[in-house]
Amino acid sequence: MIPNATDTASLPPRAAFALPIRVIREGGITAWLVEDQSVPVVSLEWSWQGGAALDAPEQVGRMALAFAMLTEGAGELNHLAFTDAARDNGIVLQFGAGRDTASGGFRALRDSLPEAVRLAKLAMTAPRLDAPDLDRVRARSIVAVRQAIETPRGAANRAFWAAAYPGHPAGRSATPDSLAAIPREALLQGLSAQLRRDGVLVGAAGAITEDELRALLREMFAGLPAQAPAPLPSLPAMADFAPVVEHRPAPQSSVMFGQEGPLPDDPRWEATQVALRILGGSGFSSRLMRQVREERGLTYGIGAGLDVVFGRAVVLGQASTDNARVAEMLGLTREIWARMAADGPLASELEEAVDYLNGTLPLQFSDSRRIAGGLLSLMQNNRTPAWLQGRPARLSALTVADVAAAARQFGASPLRVVVAGQPVGL
Repeated sequence: MIPNATDTASLPPRAAFALPIRVIREGGITAWLVEDQSVPVVSLEWSWQGGAALDAPEQVGRMALAFAMLTEGAGELNHLAFTDAARDNGIVLQFGAGRDTASGGFRALRDSLPEAVRLAKLAMTAPRLDAPDLDRVRARSIVAVRQAIETPRGAANRAFWAAAYPGHPAGRSATPDSLAAIPREALLQGLSAQLRRDGVLVGAAGAITEDELRALLREMFAGLPAQAPAPLPSLPAMADFAPVVEHRPAPQSSVMFGQEGPLPDDPRWEATQVALRILGGSGFSSRLMRQVREERGLTYGIGAGLDVVFGRAVVLGQASTDNARVAEMLGLTREIWARMAADGPLASELEEAVDYLNGTLPLQFSDSRRIAGGLLSLMQNNRTPAWLQGRPARLSALTVADVAAAARQFGASPLRVVVAGQPVGL
């Protein structure tokens, strides 16, 4: 007899989550490895501190543009030859630069691993930056920035960071003019400052042994200078600012809201994640979704979570609504936010949130690509394998009082708000 799917008592107990992580140090490189020989695929993700933090104020967008060029040809391979070499060997290779990190990664069949290493090394040590390719990638980047500036959501995001961290790299965003003015020599200088052997973090997963990974690391990063990239500037406390309105012609306004979050090493970190899951997590069980969308019909979707930048956590939320209802939606959001800070969670909400977080944890590591990316994310946040191993138990041990204490920080300062669109009454 098949047990009723809703009868959780009849289900077998959930297996404890565990990943067999091996920590490897090779020269100035730190790597985490999860070996799995069941499928002949290898995924690698690596990163450095830096990214847009290394942009000069007059060259915002330099590192993002430079890293976008790394797969546009390298060494003796022009753009078409480089692209063909990756495609013909089933290799997915990418590079990118964010607010405070620069990264690379590939996914390849085990038999194609030597070619993946060759292409990645060529991209990092001998990028071509040929003029026709640079013109094409620059034009594409400028179009993307213009679209971000013109759309309410993109405008709200840019304005929020600018208001929250004025004068800091976290608050800067590229513009069409800044991208257009960056010379090829500045891109090469940025790559030289960023692409270093020391300070690189690597997440690896799949059909590769520890000895093979050590040899790969030596080979792939051998041609880079030894010194680590320059340290990141510290992120100041989020600035207090009155609600900002960015006027954009659109039938709906996009709203971004946020405030300070705990440091990643704060004992309240996981309790804060649970509180935010209850308050503004994905799906329809969060308070914001139930009360703002389902009960009042003020938005199609609203949510909030933690974002870590420059070593600090920021609580960020986003929603869109009709211009005429922006003030109503903001008022209700602030009311729900304040109620969570004052009263904390219900026991049923805590149970659901912990079950969700524990239940979805294995899904974050369900294939080699996700495992490599997940390992890298943990390393970037100064976690340890033991931290990951103990996470389910720590979450399950949280009490209503623990989460209520963490939620009180939501009331420590008012929400900072940016609205982009044509809001009525703001």
